[in-house]
Amino acid sequence: MYSKEEIKQLRLNFWNGFKKHYPKKWMLNKTQVRGLVFRFDVDRENARVILELQHKSEDRRLKTFEILDRYKAVIEEGFENGLIWELIHEREDNSQEVSRIYTQMEKVDWHRQNQWTEIYLYFTENMLKMEKNFLMIKEVLKEELKN
Repeated sequence: MYSKEEIKQLRLNFWNGFKKHYPKKWMLNKTQVRGLVFRFDVDRENARVILELQHKSEDRRLKTFEILDRYKAVIEEGFENGLIWELIHEREDNSQEVSRIYTQMEKVDWHRQNQWTEIYLYFTENMLKMEKNFLMIKEVLKEELKN
């Protein structure tokens, strides 16, 4: 069992290792669509690459989700098993209600340093696909959100 300080250091080492080995500048919150961000997430059981709708307005968030759902085939391109679509999800870190579209790698534990390379590869491969797919519909999404 790790102490709080050891967990903090392990988390720092994990994310610094990712940045060092995969120094690409990710889109993350620079999507140019208000309330739409990309996230990497990892815990003791799973690793996820997430497109997250964080808009405070529930109507705006749901409208964005509906538009994305219309372009599901484009968004899921290259993901053999598709993506997981959650209309309503409460984030554990801040209790914020969001909508999420994501892919998940199961049975990995970020506490196990011997799994870090596998997690990093998963993050990289899947975020590249997710960003690429998003860019194919970004302008259409922005236009439809104006209405």
